[in-house]
Amino acid sequence: MNLISDRTSLIHTENAFKVGPYIAALEEAGHKVVKCNLGEPDFPLPIHIREEVKAQLDKDNTHYTNPQGVPGLRKAVAKYIGEARGIDVSFEQVVVFPGGKPPIGMCQQTYCNPGDEIIYPSPGFPIYESFIRYVGAVPVPLHLREDLGFSVTGADLERLITPKTKLIYLNFPSNPTGGVATKEQLEEIADVIKRKCDPNIRIYSDEIYENILFDGASNYSIASIPGMQEKTIIATGASKSYSWTGGRIGWAVFPTVEEAKLFTNLNINYFSCIPPYNQEGARVAIESPLSKGTIAEMNHAFEERRDFVVGALNNMPGVSCQLPKGAFYVFPNIAGVVKNMKIDRAYAALPEDLKKTTSPSTLFQMFLLWNYHVATMDRKSFGQIGAENMHYLRLSIATGLDDLKLGMERMARAIDDQAGFDEFIKAQAHFS
Repeated sequence: MNLISDRTSLIHTENAFKVGPYIAALEEAGHKVVKCNLGEPDFPLPIHIREEVKAQLDKDNTHYTNPQGVPGLRKAVAKYIGEARGIDVSFEQVVVFPGGKPPIGMCQQTYCNPGDEIIYPSPGFPIYESFIRYVGAVPVPLHLREDLGFSVTGADLERLITPKTKLIYLNFPSNPTGGVATKEQLEEIADVIKRKCDPNIRIYSDEIYENILFDGASNYSIASIPGMQEKTIIATGASKSYSWTGGRIGWAVFPTVEEAKLFTNLNINYFSCIPPYNQEGARVAIESPLSKGTIAEMNHAFEERRDFVVGALNNMPGVSCQLPKGAFYVFPNIAGVVKNMKIDRAYAALPEDLKKTTSPSTLFQMFLLWNYHVATMDRKSFGQIGAENMHYLRLSIATGLDDLKLGMERMARAIDDQAGFDEFIKAQAHFS
């Protein structure tokens, strides 16, 4: 009898957190690390939200509460989602979760039987792909196209749909690319779904970056398209819009009240309920007119950082980087760096067991971290299937401009350090 179940080995992780111990080791050794790995705004929780949480604690609002979510927050979510997307939403369709991650895997568990197919964006948030084999479903990556601003066409999706397609993930604005879909693109995708998919299809529209937008871009939800609301789960939360990643408050609007009740029962089994004081803080975050100002302040800073970082990257030999319209990431193509620094050759020469745990972009990511102390994320951290010859990095711009300037200076030096990279490869350490 084995101690650990077979399925446990099928679930992967989020490498943005995996890099944390490496950063800690470097900092303990006295190095300053420029942290472009985590998607966490470097702004404080806005004071009007913080004061509400304090007030709720002072009221001793610290006990068990409704597992579906406190009614005040669910009503605020229903009103906000409905008005922002031009749809009717009942607060009974809303379920509150401890952050944005739980409903990702719970939807796979709830809607999919073994053998059902799940389409998800690649590159995309790693938890989409991570859970699929864990629940016995079949992963079908939808590769985002750089030539379309890291979006897709209806034809791209149509090629992947089969009678076994049960769940489709969409994420706009996108992590890791910052891509934003236009209304026309989503209408084309919706047309394919309505024509080709089983009536019981579910679309998971991850809109957690809904308020982080640049250059006048808008967040348009596929649920707003006629005939799609009854197929779509709209998922978002407080982490990104309000710089509250540690609050762990997320929510989803389900197509039916009956589905919301199923997920409420999962909450009961997994979490019992979500801390009521944080839920009331999230309610204030949604309802307070002060929140628009704090979001605008963050977006202004992110846009300034984006413009600087993209400009700096595009001045580096072998790097090309698009100007993202949303989220707080840039996703440079480093194929030229891989070729110029002979990283592809170094990778090809590795023993087979090492090849399975790394990639050319991972080798550069680790060289950049251990030799130049800049933490980034590699392409395979955002979906591994079919990404073998794709060479990208994700850099979070949710860190200060001075640190980003230092990071870009270090990265430019790393790209010019062939001798340093060769020594890094000879050491055969820190390859993943």
